[in-house]
Amino acid sequence: MILERTIAPVFAANCYVLAPGPGSPALVVDPGAGAAAGALALMRGHGLTLGAILLTHGHADHVWDTHRLIEAASAAGMLTGQDPADPAEAAGRVPVHIPEPDLYRLEDPDATTGVRAQGMGFADLAGSPWARPSGIRPFPGHGFSRAVELVPGIGIQAVPAPGHSEGSSVFFLNARLGANDLLIEAEVPELIEADPSAADQERDHLIALSGDVIFKGSVGRTDLPGGDQVQMLGTLRLLASAIDPATVLLPGHGAATTMAHEHRANPYLAEAKVRGGDLKA
Repeated sequence: MILERTIAPVFAANCYVLAPGPGSPALVVDPGAGAAAGALALMRGHGLTLGAILLTHGHADHVWDTHRLIEAASAAGMLTGQDPADPAEAAGRVPVHIPEPDLYRLEDPDATTGVRAQGMGFADLAGSPWARPSGIRPFPGHGFSRAVELVPGIGIQAVPAPGHSEGSSVFFLNARLGANDLLIEAEVPELIEADPSAADQERDHLIALSGDVIFKGSVGRTDLPGGDQVQMLGTLRLLASAIDPATVLLPGHGAATTMAHEHRANPYLAEAKVRGGDLKA
């Protein structure tokens, strides 16, 4: 399996490129402002086409380059099923999945995110206006109870994780990988402790695309419009009890980590295990 990351220059949002193998349709996760070029380069390096886009939630820093990525892939002839004679038709068919409670945010992510810095809105920071893609749809409802393939060969199952936003969700998949850079960054024990000669051996790993729910040593903020501290504590407590500690977390910002590491070193997760669900939080 292919699992790569590029980092958007605005707010250093992580954008991930996933595919079952070279030459296949890719799933791109959270193309933030400025991420389109890096995502396209990763796809080109593996001979991938753009099959679908997944947005973990609707905040501007995770969705801004969605349309630009589709346009760039179309111009390069890198859309799955693209007809060279009618590239615009293929661009309109690229599905953009987002959890339904955050669907409204894609009408105007700048306004609904509510981020301001030095008097500038997100469009000012990004240096470009919001362009709404045409293929937006809710993440399939049955994908919260069983795995769904947004592109062939990659099964993803979601868990609702509100608190950072109404629709924030964590997306789980099984990945068969060797010594992938993201796994090494997360200090996965099987790779860190393995004999170097066996480091490239492919193994199955449970991966969680955690968006802005859990970061390495931190969690998502709850002071933006639609955020809810009580919900976040409840979400974190549930995830702490339900996620296998060996799970590799790929967050929306910062370094990859594991759930085991966060149990040991994340003070916010520790608080949630005590206070999660407390209506007086």
